[in-house]
Amino acid sequence: MKFPESGDDIVMKIGVVTTTRAEYGLLKNLIKRIDEDPDTELNLIVTGTHLIEDYGLTIHYIEKDRFPITLKIPVEICSKDSASISQTMGRYFMAFAGVFEKLNLDFVVVLGDRYELIPICYCAANAKTPIAHISGGEVTEGAIDDAVRHCITKLSYLHFPACETYRRRIIQLGEAPERVFNVGDPGVENVRIMELKSEESIRKKLGINSDLPYFSVIFHPVTLDELSPERQIQELIMALDTFKDIQFVIMKSNADSGGKIINDYLEEFVSNHDNCKLFSSLSIEEYLALQKYSLGLIGNSSSGIVETPCFGIPTVNIGDRQKGRLFAAGIVSCRIEKNEIIKAIKLAMSEEIVSQAKAAVNPYGSGETSAEILYHIKRHIINHDINLKKSFYDIEDNKI
Repeated sequence: MKFPESGDDIVMKIGVVTTTRAEYGLLKNLIKRIDEDPDTELNLIVTGTHLIEDYGLTIHYIEKDRFPITLKIPVEICSKDSASISQTMGRYFMAFAGVFEKLNLDFVVVLGDRYELIPICYCAANAKTPIAHISGGEVTEGAIDDAVRHCITKLSYLHFPACETYRRRIIQLGEAPERVFNVGDPGVENVRIMELKSEESIRKKLGINSDLPYFSVIFHPVTLDELSPERQIQELIMALDTFKDIQFVIMKSNADSGGKIINDYLEEFVSNHDNCKLFSSLSIEEYLALQKYSLGLIGNSSSGIVETPCFGIPTVNIGDRQKGRLFAAGIVSCRIEKNEIIKAIKLAMSEEIVSQAKAAVNPYGSGETSAEILYHIKRHIINHDINLKKSFYDIEDNKI
């Protein structure tokens, strides 16, 4: 894709905010393109769990990639309960007050649906900084993230959803079609362009027994579920405990409400099970290689819906956290209940589901996501096609 040319010596200042290990992995290709483009100046803002040791101090992945970091903004994070999350959001408001006025960006890019993006995007909006939002228009009925995502959509100017269904939903929220672009999911792009380690190499690096097959496991709190986070993780680990001849490579939970409770249970469980490994974080390349050679993914991460099908392997999708997203074939869903999870894992290993997963068509794009995003951002800046006084787009009077 040929990028528009600015026609003068003005360099476009594009900010990118990254708060977590997972979202950085999805933004990495776009960050690289912005950094290498002669017409753009990368303003990388690193905050959130990247700067906290308990979550793996994942800023070291960014530093290893040699991207210039414009600002590091530490925020004290507590994910014990809902009140703690609300207090954390308040600290984000204080930390980002004045940041966007100081940077004077032409655009700032955010991705996803995490709660910390609400105060960050509000601060950007107050500073009249246009926001480009990646992965809007999705539905995840089991988590507060669903409402957060739609709030970010209304604060944003340009929208980059992962498929046509999501594009139409953003327009249904009142955003004009000429500002909404179906570009596919950056997770699919990662799978298609990254060179991944061999199975032998990734097993050796992560200490995975070479004689046993393994599942990867990622489980986050289902924040709107009637079960407490404690009960949710108990049901999962009781199910995993019944599989003695399979390894489980487990990633710690994120910083959502109840995340610390889940991580405490996981640490205790893994300490008593030789067939389990627990990691606070992995690089995106390590994580995708881990996925590629696994039996599949168990848990409730969006990764199981987007990236895992790219490898032609099954996902055991637990609970309602991802309810509402488009599913490829080979994804087995179940309730958060020990016996249901056991049945789903066994089904995911069956010949029927394994075959479905191998033949599945992923609905999340062609793998050119980052190039398309940067193209549209540059085009709007160069053409001065930005009017933050957005009109609400009523679909009964217009066409999607």
